[in-house]
Amino acid sequence: MSSVELGLAYRDCRRIAAEHGRTYFLATRLLEPERRPAVHALYAFARMVDDIVDESGAAMRTEHSAEQLDRIENELRGRLVRAPGTCDDRVLLAVSDTILRYSIAPEHFWVFLDSMRMDIPGGPQYRDRYPTLDALREYMRGSAAAIGLQLLPVLGTVVPVAEAEPAAAALGEAFQLTNFLRDIAEDLDRGRIYLPAEELAAFGVDDDLLKHCRDTGRTDPRVRRVLAHLIAINRGMYRHATPGIDLLAPRVRPAIRTAATLYSAILDEIERTDYTVFTHRAAVPRRRRLRVAAREFASDLRRA
Repeated sequence: MSSVELGLAYRDCRRIAAEHGRTYFLATRLLEPERRPAVHALYAFARMVDDIVDESGAAMRTEHSAEQLDRIENELRGRLVRAPGTCDDRVLLAVSDTILRYSIAPEHFWVFLDSMRMDIPGGPQYRDRYPTLDALREYMRGSAAAIGLQLLPVLGTVVPVAEAEPAAAALGEAFQLTNFLRDIAEDLDRGRIYLPAEELAAFGVDDDLLKHCRDTGRTDPRVRRVLAHLIAINRGMYRHATPGIDLLAPRVRPAIRTAATLYSAILDEIERTDYTVFTHRAAVPRRRRLRVAAREFASDLRRA
């Protein structure tokens, strides 16, 4: 592997992050330049796997998706023990270099891949509904908390990494629940409901009502109430996680605070648009994203 190949691999990851993760990518701009490629690589890896899972559907495609995840895991395992041979996949090339460079625990990637297998229809681990919030948290342990744990060695900490891990995992889960609330329509179209059935039922909401809202483009009052309830839970998750940002290296704190502020602002947008999640994908306006980033950076300078 040449330095040119590796540079091209990281460049591809940067492009993927810029195209698909606007909030995420903006936050990385506040990081020290030497840390950014690793963060882009971790994002691109997660995005690649997520895209494979989202494309699964028909039996043949389902089998292909499962095979692709197995290939990714086997190839990544091989590269982490420095097995000989080249790597045709630039994302895997970059992420394997990142893992080795920052001594990231590989277990976080295997847990993540196992969680993604739960999204492949027809697979042995497939789940398209979650009965309770605890069951959803178990899924998010791999799909979201693992992402926070992957990032931690790259970002750096002022305490032993293990001490900062609970907050990093919690922030990853908070981000993920925000995604589920924002993307409920897209998930319904794929036959998935990530909002806990127990929480929905407490407000008189079931699968049929959610599908009716999607078909009509109208948010039923009962759905508004359960969304407000879950948004309150989500905000509590952010409050629990954000104090852990102070455990990170000082130079990276503005970026992570920016990401946390902007992601939680998606909840504000859902409320501002009167919970029209079945016809409108909530997004934080670009002007506000830039304003938050500038504020966090300036605040960090004052604290320095």
